[in-house]
Amino acid sequence: MDKLKILVVDDESRMRKLIKDFLIKNDYNVLEACDGEEAIDIFMSNKEISLVILDVMMPKLDGYEAAAEIRKVSDIPIIMLTAKSDEQDELKGFELGIDEYITKPFSPKILVARVGAVLKRSGANKKDDIINVDGIEMNLSGHQVKVDGIPIELSYKEFELLNYFLVNQGVALSRERILNNVWNYDYFGDARTIDTHVKKLRSKLGKKGEYIKTIWGMGYKFEV
Repeated sequence: MDKLKILVVDDESRMRKLIKDFLIKNDYNVLEACDGEEAIDIFMSNKEISLVILDVMMPKLDGYEAAAEIRKVSDIPIIMLTAKSDEQDELKGFELGIDEYITKPFSPKILVARVGAVLKRSGANKKDDIINVDGIEMNLSGHQVKVDGIPIELSYKEFELLNYFLVNQGVALSRERILNNVWNYDYFGDARTIDTHVKKLRSKLGKKGEYIKTIWGMGYKFEV
């Protein structure tokens, strides 16, 4: 299978190199751009790009403007990098169809994990149609789950929640992050709905439910 191609856009050459090195180490092909205008030129001339990583603060076209241009012609996954942590900036990004929002400074390993998770959700990684983690097998296209070979029945949201946990193994996930990704920002209720779904999911997974660890005061982490 050909390597997936990722466009990394940042006006800081050291940041681009850092991200590029980690992505290449994880078997991705990487293209680079130093500003929003160059990013659009490269994107329009490369139809095989699977994901774009965009810095917010850049010359010529900033990350939001570049994302808006990309969204006019494509629904390709976009991860936005920012030095800010302002909620309004984050909401602005999601209104533009940004798939993930990562605040600097960040761990390159976490960024690579987010890249993998976004690609899996988008369906770009077709080889990941079947996920198997220590006896928990998810057939994403068939919407089926087996535990040690035995089929189990999950609701739609339980299935989505389990998928999110599996593709984010070892990553500490806040309730808000889980809610925002699994419920896709269209849920306006209480984040405690996460706890209810986790409890049901743990029960249905049997002993494997112990892999969903509680991080008190924050959220959860799936860890075998």
